Amino acid sequence: MSDWQPDALLEGFEAKTLEFPPDCDGAVVATLVRLPAGRNPRGTVLYVHGFVDYFFQRHMALRFAQEGYAFYALDLRKHGRSLLPHQHPCFCMRLDEYYPEITRALAEIGAPVLLAGHSTGGLVCALYAAQGERRDRLRALWLNSPFFEFNARGLARLQLRLAIALGRRRPFLNNPHALRPQYAKSLHRDYGGEWDFDLRLKPVEGFPAYFGWLAAVADAQARVHAGLALELPVLAMHSDEADIVLDWRHIARWSRTLGAHVAVLGFPGGLHDLVLSRAEVREEVFRQLFAWAARASA
Repeated sequence: MSDWQPDALLEGFEAKTLEFPPDCDGAVVATLVRLPAGRNPRGTVLYVHGFVDYFFQRHMALRFAQEGYAFYALDLRKHGRSLLPHQHPCFCMRLDEYYPEITRALAEIGAPVLLAGHSTGGLVCALYAAQGERRDRLRALWLNSPFFEFNARGLARLQLRLAIALGRRRPFLNNPHALRPQYAKSLHRDYGGEWDFDLRLKPVEGFPAYFGWLAAVADAQARVHAGLALELPVLAMHSDEADIVLDWRHIARWSRTLGAHVAVLGFPGGLHDLVLSRAEVREEVFRQLFAWAARASA
């Protein structure tokens, strides 16, 4: 494990490379990023990004710090800062391949943690809260548009089922155009959006969706659909039809299967990543989040 170094992507942040045993692609690393801070009376948060994504949401980290939280984020293996030249981007055979980096991050942080996940990261975090080695270190779970069901209907649904079946035998078959560019373009300032991020790490056209990854996600979603019986407080947030990536109805439905202490909140007009929504929506997201977090830790 390396020492903390200035982060190459976000000024004022620090990063640490976490090394893991090789997987099907060979050498593997993940990257833990933190915002150095002083006293953090309200606790610590660990954020996990989504598919074809990485941590770049500086404003979210600063807002957590303003509210009294120490902020950490993971770039999972084969994503963002952790993507190595020999790897298939964003690929895994099983979503629990990501558990070791969450476990290592929790060991590094040490304190009870609010675990936060966006989209596919939300799916991973929900399952880690049920099965992960250090799940006893978690104080609460915040899910930002978690990926609990594929948004596909009709012919697209049939094609998805075929791809999942093929992925169980030929995992590196892929659809290079699975992600529509409209969402990334709506975010990035070069296309009229508000945000700046590295288009090499989060390309407008995305990375290929490998069929083995589709199968891994389908298996993970099935575990959520069966119920996870989580005992910790959970806050799940979703948009409405403004989310052009996932169907908010799926999020609302399956979030309620997670456990007995689940709050589900909707934010009309929000983007898929709710903290990247227009100012008035994201401000309401943060207001509701921190009010819930205060209640959850009371």
